[in-house]
Amino acid sequence: MLLAIDSATAACSAALIDGDALLDERFELVGRGHAERLLPMIEELLAGRRPAGILVDCGPGSFTGVRVGLAAAHGLAIGWGIPLFGYSSMAVLAATCVQESLAVALHGGHGQLFVQSFTHAPLEPVDALRSLPPEDAASSVAEALVIGSGAQALVEARGRGEARDALPRAADARLLPQALRSLPAKPLYGRAPDAKPLP
Repeated sequence: MLLAIDSATAACSAALIDGDALLDERFELVGRGHAERLLPMIEELLAGRRPAGILVDCGPGSFTGVRVGLAAAHGLAIGWGIPLFGYSSMAVLAATCVQESLAVALHGGHGQLFVQSFTHAPLEPVDALRSLPPEDAASSVAEALVIGSGAQALVEARGRGEARDALPRAADARLLPQALRSLPAKPLYGRAPDAKPLP
């Protein structure tokens, strides 16, 4: 049994999974306040059970949300002495669709969109994660189907395609192939930091 944790976006969720099976989950749209909500949510979900390992969403998404999820996951993994692995927000959203090809778009900082394209059978990214203004994202993403919180903005900027609004959900980590749910548990910020070193 694995504990999956996802707090990288406005959603906050935790799930217990066993292979491809979902045993139980909690999911809330919190916007902000992940730090206050995540650990009580996990405690309620576990109800005294101890997982054999932990999966955590490493981003991209909210800087604070990503850090909250990773800090909780690392602390629990150390305390329980169990393995910890990461997955990306982009891949877990792509895993929920069965189309041969699709793109994922999430709202990023400064009005930009995180974008990445995927193919299925097997599920894998076909390009690198990018953070782009909507008009640049529109010209660089060809897939008709776009999923994620930034999907509508991309489709509107492009003037064609299908947008499906969605946020990452811990329960969907069970849909990921092993290669995409065994990443190092460290942040995937998706863009360079705003702070610049002094010359």
